[in-house]
Amino acid sequence: MVPLVAVGSAPLDLAALTTAVLTGSVPADAAAAQGTGDGAIASFAGLVRDHNLGRRVRFLEYEAYEPLAIRAMERIVEEARAAWPSARIGLHHRTGRLEIGEASIIIVAASAHRGDAFAACRYAIERVKQIVPIWKREHFEGGDVWLEGAVADPDDTAARQKAYKIACA
Repeated sequence: MVPLVAVGSAPLDLAALTTAVLTGSVPADAAAAQGTGDGAIASFAGLVRDHNLGRRVRFLEYEAYEPLAIRAMERIVEEARAAWPSARIGLHHRTGRLEIGEASIIIVAASAHRGDAFAACRYAIERVKQIVPIWKREHFEGGDVWLEGAVADPDDTAARQKAYKIACA
């Protein structure tokens, strides 16, 4: 069984996460809102790109404090559910060495309506960047550097509102 929230070193599987979101448990209010089935599925895959800040990237390494990362990701799912009650979200982040083109994060949102699915998906990635303790080390031609990770307090209302505003733009 594929968990809806996960952090680990295995390659990410968007199709498996999509299936998990679609077949997972549905809150009673979401089931009533969606009727006989979802009207939308939105997904996001963050890929390792070959350039950043004018440098040619060779590969990335991600590290996480997994128990806290999972808790923060579960919080994001709950926040999104509160904002878009018909939406269900799956969120996976990869750790370890990732090569150019590999997925570092995948998000799937299913909902009765496309607007809610898109917004919940966008909200999730914005909040991941704000509060999930995952750190990225970029290896580029000529060196490597740790890039700034999540710095917002999960209880910071202004940060949460900023993510919501971006999601609903």
